[in-house]
Amino acid sequence: MAQFFKAKPNSSKQLSSKLSLTVNRLDHLGAGIAEHQGKVVFINGALPGETVQVQLTEQKKKFSKAKLLKVENPSSQRVAPICPHYAKCGGCDLQHLDINAQRQHKAKALNELVAKFAQTQASEVADAISDSPWHYRRRARLATWFDKKTKHISLGFRANSSSDVVEIQSCAVLAEPLSALIPDLAYVLNQLSGKKSLGHVELTQADNGVFVVLRVTKALSDKDRDRLAEFGKNHLLSVVLQDDDAQSEYLSGVGEQPHYGFSGHDAQLSFSAGNFIQVNGAVNQAMVQQAVDWLSPQANERVLDLFCGIGNFSLPLAQSGAEVIGVEGVPAMVEQATINAAQSGLDKVSFFHADLSADLSQQPWLGKVDKMLIDPARAGAYESMMSLKKLKPKALVYVSCNPASLARDSELILKQGYRLTKIALVDMFPQTHHLESMALFELTK
Repeated sequence: MAQFFKAKPNSSKQLSSKLSLTVNRLDHLGAGIAEHQGKVVFINGALPGETVQVQLTEQKKKFSKAKLLKVENPSSQRVAPICPHYAKCGGCDLQHLDINAQRQHKAKALNELVAKFAQTQASEVADAISDSPWHYRRRARLATWFDKKTKHISLGFRANSSSDVVEIQSCAVLAEPLSALIPDLAYVLNQLSGKKSLGHVELTQADNGVFVVLRVTKALSDKDRDRLAEFGKNHLLSVVLQDDDAQSEYLSGVGEQPHYGFSGHDAQLSFSAGNFIQVNGAVNQAMVQQAVDWLSPQANERVLDLFCGIGNFSLPLAQSGAEVIGVEGVPAMVEQATINAAQSGLDKVSFFHADLSADLSQQPWLGKVDKMLIDPARAGAYESMMSLKKLKPKALVYVSCNPASLARDSELILKQGYRLTKIALVDMFPQTHHLESMALFELTK
């Protein structure tokens, strides 16, 4: 007998009546946490100590999610967001919380996660690395959306938990020259006959100027190209077209790659569209210097830098005279890092490509290591840390963009004979819940 599936009603998505709840804390993603009928309720936009009116939007066995309708009793730490797009844009999610309270929350969340999963506390909690809470992003990728009815192309960021594009006129966390460019850029893009062939737009403020990279799915007409070239000339910036094969063509500007450097270091790092760089230049400068200070590489030592990217840590470490081995999973960035080392006059640093989530035991660069630095993506470096027993570096600096993976990896590192001696918050992304950190582990046996 044939059996036909009949879907059950999705009760988890049914809306509740309005509730009044008291928020007691924030989770590490910045959502307010309250309790209702024995379950925790996550409320985006709510702050500890507040009484809020909400509506449950999702109900699971152990938790619920709710939409914030009204703040009935606001926290003293609540501030008015300065961005007019904040309610819709998915870029920032903590503008409603005072900046000092943001940093206190992040530091607390970091220490609690490490203590919970790694069952340890750092011997020393170093001062947080931070800088200006506004106009700090030197790079951003803006989305475009072409309306077939109106023939208008919108330029902005994705909405929160949506693929919709929120059209913006400014951005309070973008570097001021980039934010000021948005209205004029949106205007010229809407004058192009080939505007429906535009993909994302990448804005970068580098040491050698402002760069606008336009991703195009089809070749633009000569008239469109001339219009963009004139725009670049009038605004004193480089306009670059990038096709589906990642081939770049400069329509205006100096025709060279964007680059950045470090005060106190001679290293200069060039990069291309698609290469990862830390978007907060001031915080990156301080973070790299702290990593160098914590590791204190010596001329007779060998330092391994995993997930090295284009050499952000490798090159400053190599200026100590130590031999530095950088390893990266993206071939294009390995090539760029090698070029950057040569242009910076550093001959004791070399770069290799490897899948850092695979077995590393047969890699040619794997050998005696005195010190080590890792800067993985959000997934962490669990597989790479399995090699610690063989490498046994005296000191390891772990730069993390995800406290959960840092906490998980810390447990493995500690089991291999290390202790957590220092930890510090790195506030790379003010006004958002994103939490970066740096930890120093030292070998004890």
